[in-house]
Amino acid sequence: MDQCLLFLLLLLMGRNGLCQQEEVCSKSVINSCNDCIRSGPYCVWCQQLNFTKAGEQEAARCDTQTQLIARGCKMEEIISPKDHLIIVKNDPLSNSFKQQESVQLTPQKIQLILRPELPITFRVSFKRVQGYPVDLYYLMDLSYSMKDDLENVKELGQDLFAALNKITGHAQIGFGAFVDKTVLPYTNTNKKKLQKPCDDNDQQCQAAFGYRHVLSMTPREDEFKIKVKEQFISGNLDSPEGSLDAMMQAAVCGDKIGWRNSSTRLIVLTTDAGFHMAGDGKLAGILEPNDEQCHMEYNLYTKSSEMDYPSVGQLAMQLEKNNIQPIFAVTKNMETVYKQLSKMIPKSEVGVLSSNSNNVVQLIESAYNRLSSKVTVTHDNLPDNVRVTYTPICDHAGLAGDNEGVCDNVHVEQEISFNVTVTALSCMEKKSFTIRPLGIKDTLTVTLSTNCECKCDDPSDRNHTHCKEKGRVSCGICSCQEGFVGQFCECAIGDKDERTLRASCQRQNGTECEGRGDCVCGRCQCHTTESGSSYHGDFCECDDEHCEKFQNKLCGGKGKCNCDRCECNPGYEGSACQCRVSEEGCRTLNNTVCFGRGTCKCNRCECKEGYQQPRCKKCPGCPDPCQTKLNCIECLGFDSGPFKKNCSMACSKSIYHEMVNQFTKLNQQCQQKDSEGCWVKFNLEQLVGDDNYRAEILKQRDCPEPHSVTAIIGGSIASVALIGIVLLMLIKLFIYMKDLKEFRKFENEKKKSKWANADNPLFQNATTTVSNPTFTGE
Repeated sequence: MDQCLLFLLLLLMGRNGLCQQEEVCSKSVINSCNDCIRSGPYCVWCQQLNFTKAGEQEAARCDTQTQLIARGCKMEEIISPKDHLIIVKNDPLSNSFKQQESVQLTPQKIQLILRPELPITFRVSFKRVQGYPVDLYYLMDLSYSMKDDLENVKELGQDLFAALNKITGHAQIGFGAFVDKTVLPYTNTNKKKLQKPCDDNDQQCQAAFGYRHVLSMTPREDEFKIKVKEQFISGNLDSPEGSLDAMMQAAVCGDKIGWRNSSTRLIVLTTDAGFHMAGDGKLAGILEPNDEQCHMEYNLYTKSSEMDYPSVGQLAMQLEKNNIQPIFAVTKNMETVYKQLSKMIPKSEVGVLSSNSNNVVQLIESAYNRLSSKVTVTHDNLPDNVRVTYTPICDHAGLAGDNEGVCDNVHVEQEISFNVTVTALSCMEKKSFTIRPLGIKDTLTVTLSTNCECKCDDPSDRNHTHCKEKGRVSCGICSCQEGFVGQFCECAIGDKDERTLRASCQRQNGTECEGRGDCVCGRCQCHTTESGSSYHGDFCECDDEHCEKFQNKLCGGKGKCNCDRCECNPGYEGSACQCRVSEEGCRTLNNTVCFGRGTCKCNRCECKEGYQQPRCKKCPGCPDPCQTKLNCIECLGFDSGPFKKNCSMACSKSIYHEMVNQFTKLNQQCQQKDSEGCWVKFNLEQLVGDDNYRAEILKQRDCPEPHSVTAIIGGSIASVALIGIVLLMLIKLFIYMKDLKEFRKFENEKKKSKWANADNPLFQNATTTVSNPTFTGE
């Protein structure tokens, strides 16, 4: 009876979260009821006969419950598979420790049958049992620098057991030691140095080694003392040690270490140096990666020189798998290094050792209290397409990652709870996964399967009248006999009126079914694409493979591709669903979005034409508002101007104004001449919105004084006469300058002229010359 009530309570809790979500059915290829319910968590199917109209595709039967009822589908005719939660094992929490019977986590087994993408929430409870056993494995660095620390550790057995007995009456302690791989460049491989790697003056020095298991888990204090006192210091060359090698073997060699099944498992690592990790082995030519297996013979790690160091991830996985919580007790100079390591290993703590390790007991006690007071619930490897989230229900909810829930400051015997929400993202076969608190053996096994099949109340008639007695009814639609097709099996293959039927399969007289399907009885039956999905649409015009991609994922992996367009999941937007829905980047100082002059898309303002990003505050290319708002300023402030008759209608909605004697500092100062020739001074501030201003108008405007008509006429005549005289003088001057220029040009040409002395080519000399010999010339 109690389990039934708890089941109903958990089921109601799971549904409460869903009521707050918007129900949307994103339909893709719908040919049956099964296709419908696989399309989305809120898609339901109407099996009511004659629900679809003549010629309407049967995919119209698939929609949200609200939409189908609004379109006339009766509630009892709607098919909608529900989530189911079955508690298989629910043993109550224990109040005190009982060997092999203590229960710290409840329930222990549940079975979920989920509708894809429809989450369900259930509660798990945890209570730490008083006196729960503790297994502590003391793993010590025995390199030479830890010589003084070893001497103190040999004496801490009594104090260590006393501290553990405060926590539990069922404590066990083991001991192990490590140095580093016994190969170069980590250790001197000289034969003498391998046998005695310490200082020559140090007589008590053991041979170099990687990791040695010294003492299996024991409740006996004297046995711990004896074994530890037998240990001596060793040595190596480089500063980092083989800490991770040792921790890996201590984690995976459970039968040799002696870990109990029902216990809190602790590894206390004490060192004053850093650590080698995966990849460092290449320095020594060691290329084989760590296989995370136990390789211990005669209490020595035999693969130390053959196998690389484990990675931090490998070690963290094995510690978590084996419920082991490490405590790093390190010197002050190594605190930062190991705190970084602790961030990568769940349920681990770091404490600072004193110079000689005499505070190690107090350090272990403090670290254990911190570990035990922090409860972290998580899961192991999830099946594909399954999502799990945790909501802690406790007084001190701690910071958690995406796949875990945390409660801090939890006391022994204090009961805390976590709400666990599981979502299957697609249809799948039966799978299982485990939920558990880190460091605790108790687990919750969740068996998960999906409900992707419709269970319709179909009539038994093989030849139903709804299907023209040529087929049977399956979830409200006809499944026709061979040789008949159509919505109601009304068409026999080979009907003569083929032309009319084929015309109805053509969009805008185009290709029949876009070349992607067959026209059957006047309706397109679409082919499948190359990837195996189907074309769809009335004319097979759509497919779900050619949407925009983001980060090489269709619709960014945050939406569905439907007919070449992305339909984004809730909380995402953009052409490729690449953005989270947010207005943070669009918010202004006055808490508006883009100053009301744009829309916020992908957390960025898309401004109206002219306005500039990032938040649409300014518009450099827009007309000067001092000029565009002048007529409104004139009519609002002085009841004049072109808008005088309809001022309230034209201006009051776009300008909030006030008349002032003195300006305050608004954004834009304006001085314009109005329609009466007066200078108007006003300040403008653009408010939220495209055409929304606040104006301060100076009550006084500067208007010119009227002039004397006689003075204006006299002045005009005198001005005209003066201008005429000036023009005549300018013309006279121009003519004079031109004549002077021509005269000077003539004089220059005259000076340059020269008379020729050559004979006249037309003159001929006399052919005969007669001289009088008696002529004397007198």
